[in-house]
Amino acid sequence: MIAGESAFREYLSRLAGEKRVALDTEADSLHCYFEKLCLIQSGWGQDPQSGWAQDLELIDPLAGLPLTDFFEALKGKTILFHDADYDLRLLRRSGEFPDDDIFDTMIAARLSGEPQLGLAALVEKYFGITLSKASRKANWAQRPLSDQMVEYALNDVRFMPQLADILEARLGELGRMEWYRQSRDRMVRGTRETRQRDEENLWRITGYAALPPRGWAILRAIWHWRDSEARLWDRPAFHVLSNDNLLHLAGEAAKGGKFARPRIPQPRADRLEEALETALALPESEWPRMITGVRIRATKDQIDRFNKLRDFRDKVARDLQLDPSILAPKAALEAAAANAHAAVLLPWQRQLLHLPELPEVVEVVAESTMP
Repeated sequence: MIAGESAFREYLSRLAGEKRVALDTEADSLHCYFEKLCLIQSGWGQDPQSGWAQDLELIDPLAGLPLTDFFEALKGKTILFHDADYDLRLLRRSGEFPDDDIFDTMIAARLSGEPQLGLAALVEKYFGITLSKASRKANWAQRPLSDQMVEYALNDVRFMPQLADILEARLGELGRMEWYRQSRDRMVRGTRETRQRDEENLWRITGYAALPPRGWAILRAIWHWRDSEARLWDRPAFHVLSNDNLLHLAGEAAKGGKFARPRIPQPRADRLEEALETALALPESEWPRMITGVRIRATKDQIDRFNKLRDFRDKVARDLQLDPSILAPKAALEAAAANAHAAVLLPWQRQLLHLPELPEVVEVVAESTMP
């Protein structure tokens, strides 16, 4: 584990001579409310016999190392990730992460027609090795890491150089490298955008619609109580109270009369009681309302075009041995059926579906309206 300044500088010195490095990250989102970057795994070089990474290192972001220096050292290198979206978003919190040359083995696997996209499945397929999942939910903020956690973490980058070689060669054989580049660039652009929480509707958890309207007011109140308690405790919200318990409590409280409270520490129970009393006292005019989105009903011509596009997409996907959603998800097909010039697909996807070329591709979200 690289945690000291001298070891970090020596690591950066060795990294300087490499053209390609595999990276992965671990966070503590299952153990804390305020998620933080807990570990960076790196691997480079290739063993002459196995092709696996020779130099494997763990970097400790919790030790206060200047990660901006690490990011600077990565500039100009090819960086290998498997499913980079989450890693890039996490790393960007620590500085300006270089993303000009990312090779994402999950995107490559998807466009190669791999039926299973997880790293463990690919490692087992190509190298005959079954990776342990025992540390998948471990607390990566703990120090020291157990030997089992270290092995789990290193395996996330150990096989990446050879796997990247295999998948890149496969893309080349299939003539799909340009597909990969466009798909990779879209993913990277997405990670540069900040996701905003919908504070008004986060309380609408799965199952809320089955509650009576008064139950929505109660659920909203106790959801925000739980969120506040999780923040104070710096633990995930489910450590305070599970979603099932929230729904049950809101449902019982909405009936009126006496109902059982969860067994929780007294100060927390007192604050819950305040939230319940406030919610129960709300007049009906202040209860939450059902969300009703604006839906534009498709015309018969649009539905016909959608069905033709879908059938053609499915035929092309079968010929290419790809999942149809890779060529175009349903919402994108609907948008294209409504307007052939809708900028919802990448150039390679538009070409395969015989849609007109666009000067620029911009991501949009289309609501499902087709049967």
